Amino acid sequence: MNQQVEQDLQKSWQERQEYAERMLPLIGKLYRNRAIEISVYGRSLLNASAIDVIKAHRSVRLHEGQKLRLRESFPIVDALSVLQLAPAQIDVGKLAWEFNYGRGKEQTDLGAFLNQELSDIVNQGDEQAPQDVVLYGFGRIGRLLARLLIERQGTNNKLRLRAIVVRGGGDGDLEKRASLLRRDSVHGPFNGSITVDKERNALLANGS
Repeated sequence: MNQQVEQDLQKSWQERQEYAERMLPLIGKLYRNRAIEISVYGRSLLNASAIDVIKAHRSVRLHEGQKLRLRESFPIVDALSVLQLAPAQIDVGKLAWEFNYGRGKEQTDLGAFLNQELSDIVNQGDEQAPQDVVLYGFGRIGRLLARLLIERQGTNNKLRLRAIVVRGGGDGDLEKRASLLRRDSVHGPFNGSITVDKERNALLANGS
């Protein structure tokens, strides 16, 4: 590999990292503030790392025969961040592909394209009221459900875990349950923060 090729590869990698890092805070704000979950061809980017974002874009070649560049999808995410949207799951990979290579490739106005493609949720109010969720039991399935609900906590999240009903335990029971929630032999470590509140006999997870 000659020096020029090596420099080009390094430059390309740095560009992808930069776009992924710029994309992450926008993805987080869209979810927390508007309950918009961003994905790329079905791969959720919620709580993703920069490397996860890059890999998701590379996987597009399995569907379309070539990868999707982050510089093609970033403008989509950036534009979504300023639109008034109702809660939804939005596949920015498919939107970016359509705008650059599909039915939108003749368009130059990205805003008009998004307004047309997302007409069902653009400038639409959120009429669905949040629902409190109480889980009964703290077995393997209960812990997995708790993880999913907690990891998706946000201002506009419609399913809010309020309590987990369990049998009474002795000393150290809360700490034991916190440990079980933090680590799972199959699904790995919990993606968040868990604090034991002994005074309230409760676990505080990701601020709730």
